[in-house]
Amino acid sequence: MKLSIYLLSFLALTLTYGCKGEHQEEKTVGRTLESAVVKVMTASIQDAPSQTEVVGTIQPVSRAVIAAKVTGTIEVIPVVLGSQVKAGDLLVKISAGEISAKVIQAQAQLEQARRNLAREKKLLQKNAATSESVKSLEDRYRVADAAHNEAKTMLSYTVIKAPFEGQVTSKTANIGDLATPGTPLLQLEDIRKLQVVTSVPEAQVLQIQHGDILAINIPAADIDISGTVAEIAPAADPLSRTAAVKIDIDGNAQLRSGQFARVVLPGPGKDSLSVPVSAVKTFGQMDQIFVVRENTAQLRLVRTGKKFNGQLEILAGLEPDETVIVSDIAKLVDGQPVTIEQ
Repeated sequence: MKLSIYLLSFLALTLTYGCKGEHQEEKTVGRTLESAVVKVMTASIQDAPSQTEVVGTIQPVSRAVIAAKVTGTIEVIPVVLGSQVKAGDLLVKISAGEISAKVIQAQAQLEQARRNLAREKKLLQKNAATSESVKSLEDRYRVADAAHNEAKTMLSYTVIKAPFEGQVTSKTANIGDLATPGTPLLQLEDIRKLQVVTSVPEAQVLQIQHGDILAINIPAADIDISGTVAEIAPAADPLSRTAAVKIDIDGNAQLRSGQFARVVLPGPGKDSLSVPVSAVKTFGQMDQIFVVRENTAQLRLVRTGKKFNGQLEILAGLEPDETVIVSDIAKLVDGQPVTIEQ
């Protein structure tokens, strides 16, 4: 009895599903896609440059870490982060009373030595002194003069001025702080002249020469620029097996010191199957293209490689001489009829 009930239930579900499937199939078959007018090209093998990317950092050509040469309390610091300064502008003034006192002391000793020397010379003219005593006082005068110049030089170190025109990019000192010799206070950079500093593998650095033009991409600013190789390290790092290369670039309002950069290193060309960038659509993590088969758009999943001159390398999923759709691919549907624009 129970078996009969189960069989009847199964037959009822089967008939219901079958009717529903037939209804959906009729609905799908009844739907037709409009023909789309598209542009096409024939996939072909091209000579693609072999390129390698290395990472780098944007840095200014001129950078100075401002530090004190004498010990003292910071009395004046008229700049803040981002301040634009010209060569010779005041950056930091240090209060150092003992150095000022030494200048006054050295000046007094110099004046005394000058007077003693002048008096002795007058006595020598009257034969009241010896030439040896005059020579001794001349030596004392030179020593006093040197001590005075040294004290004045030390005093000049209490006033720190900008060595070149630039922008303050780092500031670690404030008024009232104690400045000590060698401790950084500010960092000054000339942002008008920038360069990309990168490390190039030892096998490829031999292919780079001074004056070479390299392509550079700055992801943060979303710009592509070119730079000129300015410096190449003559020795490689034994740990990383790379050599430092500096590439001069033109200034740009969107570029900042410390930004990440990608540098494209050229290499020998190779045969590669490629299509225009406009022919490839990215869906999630998959790259798709449409090929034309019997006047119908057929969706293909492809694996892409490097981009060059508006072309995108196709590593898998496409064969040479296939007809690829290159226009309005975002609106196409797999199996949609197409009309090729002449």
